[in-house]
Amino acid sequence: MNGIVAYAAYLPYFRLDRKAIAAALGQPAGKGTRAVASYDEDTTSMGVEAARAALRGAPALRPAGLYFATAAPGYLDKTNATAIHAALDLDPATAAFDMLGSVRSGAGALRAAVDAARPTLAVLSDIRTGLPGGADEREGGDAAVAFLCAEDSAEAPVLAEPIAWGHTTAEFLDRWRQPGAATSRQWEERFGEHAYAPLGEAAVTEALKQAGITAQALDRLIVAGPHARACKRVAASVGAPPAAVADDLGAVIGNTGTAHAGLLLADTLDRAAPDQLIAVVSLADGCDVTIWRTSAACASPRANGTVARQIAGGAGVPYAAFLTWRGFLDREPPRRPDPERPAAPPSFRREAWKFAFTGSRCQACGARHVPPQRVCLKCHAVDRMAPERLSDVPAVIATFTVDRLAYSLSPPVVAAVIDFEGGGRFQCELTDVDPAAVAIGPRGEMTFRRLFTAGGVHNYFWKAKPRRP
Repeated sequence: MNGIVAYAAYLPYFRLDRKAIAAALGQPAGKGTRAVASYDEDTTSMGVEAARAALRGAPALRPAGLYFATAAPGYLDKTNATAIHAALDLDPATAAFDMLGSVRSGAGALRAAVDAARPTLAVLSDIRTGLPGGADEREGGDAAVAFLCAEDSAEAPVLAEPIAWGHTTAEFLDRWRQPGAATSRQWEERFGEHAYAPLGEAAVTEALKQAGITAQALDRLIVAGPHARACKRVAASVGAPPAAVADDLGAVIGNTGTAHAGLLLADTLDRAAPDQLIAVVSLADGCDVTIWRTSAACASPRANGTVARQIAGGAGVPYAAFLTWRGFLDREPPRRPDPERPAAPPSFRREAWKFAFTGSRCQACGARHVPPQRVCLKCHAVDRMAPERLSDVPAVIATFTVDRLAYSLSPPVVAAVIDFEGGGRFQCELTDVDPAAVAIGPRGEMTFRRLFTAGGVHNYFWKAKPRRP
């Protein structure tokens, strides 16, 4: 049987309190918080973080395919999945494809991964942006989730297998964004509820029929989609036990669009027991339903990076900073020159370093070099190096400085020198930190980020961040 053998979610570190929106704009904004991608994150970088964590759950498997789904791609007319492929250091023979343009692409990517003949990775990521004061700003959220799907094996047992599918499709103007537009537009909420309700009910009915069960047999019902009213109506009409209906996490992280159904599934799998039935209903330009059955492998304890643990962490972000990161508030730039556009040839030649963060280890004396070198700086041996990835190697902060003049959308820049376990020293930027709280000595880890964008080109590379429980 094919199914999910490993998975992981990624929630950005920052949270925006909805009360801050209300205080700034003088209008109701609801309660709770939403997850906010940092100034140096986008859907690609978050997808990398989710995928890295997922692959750690099945170290014996390497994907033979990769699908990346998002409604907010970093690039158009360029495959975004190739950056994820490079950051994961996947084999060049591994195919990588984008599924872009709508929330529904998330369900498509997961279905394609499950149906694949070889191990395949589905990465779902989204950043939900709306105009200040609008519903998307208030109710949206940012996150990514990744699922590694493969045939059941002793090395990578299936955690959950699909036992039934249900799909309905209809053409109606619900939500849209033209190319070049910064935000989406949406028709009146009641229309969305009216259109989605019969589509959702029909797809759920078909899936339950295929599975040979009733809604009362469901242990968990997940309903996700951009329209809260439509989701609530479908959840109430299915007939599942009220206790089985999953929390949509809207009060703490918001609606994460393309990633949301997968994120709620990951949260459910974090706590699932063997032989449970989980229905996932995704309302987006129709309805897609999957009924999953968990396996005995779910009896094993979960990793520390559960959705609940990530929700419990995080730090607040001021509303003004949030608007700046999203491009709605221009602020005085630093006095130093803006960065120049990254050039394509050197990025291509140094792909293993720039994307996979691959250093080198001298085979003559054992010294590690970051970045990689041809000549050993310790014993001076020439061309005796072996490549060595450092993206998952812990490090400690050896020293740092706070630069208030360097270019950044979120000044000041914290530049640090870090020492890797097993050798190697590297200077890089620290992210997801309070500059006033940085200290020498704490452990850190590497994270894939977007350094800057210049001339329409995103400069992806690695930064360090504090290692948190």
